[in-house]
Amino acid sequence: MNPHLAIVGATGAVGTELCRIVDERGLSDWRISLLASARSRGRRLRVGGREIEVKALDVRSFEGVDYAIFSAGGERSRTFAPIAAEAGAVVIDNSSTFRMQPDVPLVIPEINPQDLREHSGIIANPNCSTIVMNMAVWPLHKVNPVRRIVVSTYQAASGAGAAAMAELRTQTAAQLEGRPISPSIFPHPIAFNLFSHNTPIGSDGYNTEERKMIDETRKIFHEGALAITATCIRVPVLRAHSESINLTFSRPITAEEVREILADAPGVKIVDDVEGGRFPMPIDASGKDDVLVGRIRGDLSQPEGRGIEMFVCGDQLRKGAALNAVQILERLIG
Repeated sequence: MNPHLAIVGATGAVGTELCRIVDERGLSDWRISLLASARSRGRRLRVGGREIEVKALDVRSFEGVDYAIFSAGGERSRTFAPIAAEAGAVVIDNSSTFRMQPDVPLVIPEINPQDLREHSGIIANPNCSTIVMNMAVWPLHKVNPVRRIVVSTYQAASGAGAAAMAELRTQTAAQLEGRPISPSIFPHPIAFNLFSHNTPIGSDGYNTEERKMIDETRKIFHEGALAITATCIRVPVLRAHSESINLTFSRPITAEEVREILADAPGVKIVDDVEGGRFPMPIDASGKDDVLVGRIRGDLSQPEGRGIEMFVCGDQLRKGAALNAVQILERLIG
């Protein structure tokens, strides 16, 4: 009998992407339960050529479930993920709820699949910006250890869900038509604007998104003292995050060496056409599995040739969330 997979938050932006990826990767013949809040109960979503009715999430939803992928926000994960694990399901959680718990693996399959062996029923999916950055950084770190990362992000509306993407569309139309804009999902207008990531700023001056990138990278790399600093910004892009990354290496390294390493890295595609002026763009990364890497060049400000600059784009809904979760599932089932 095929395993039983539950997708929690199936009607959200990441949940609907999960349904597509389950189809694409040959898992649609599994027994699949689609779970969401009570207001989505009765909706029907197409998965693998069949329509499946969405059921309301409750404490009995995980009877007989083998695997559960959660993409329904931190509050529901905090409440229902332990219930699912107690019922015998292996939980892959997209929220930040469990990421920094010492007994919960935080996994990007291309980087630290060995950590999956240590799970106790719950596995955490990293933050989208963390995944996009480290798909490009880790292959280099393995060859020439990175000593410092400076990253600035340009994060799409998709990172805040389907309602945020709708708000960007609505505000853009309103702005072009000269109508007033009233933000509801974001704290500021997102159309034709950018602003500091809409998460609280702590006493150290870093917002929550920036702290996630720092803390999660250290955990995934098993490098607790790795020097990282981040600045995270929302931009008026529908989907696919972009990041400017500056690296300091242990030993000198050239841009050509970086290209050679990344050319063989799984899940990475080099887009670095200097003559044609073609480099990573979110419009090209949207809907794609690979993280695009370009603008690869030596950092002239760093001594001894140990600095590299690069620019990356990755689809927040796919590799930054849904795809990474499914790849974890694939590792679990062998």
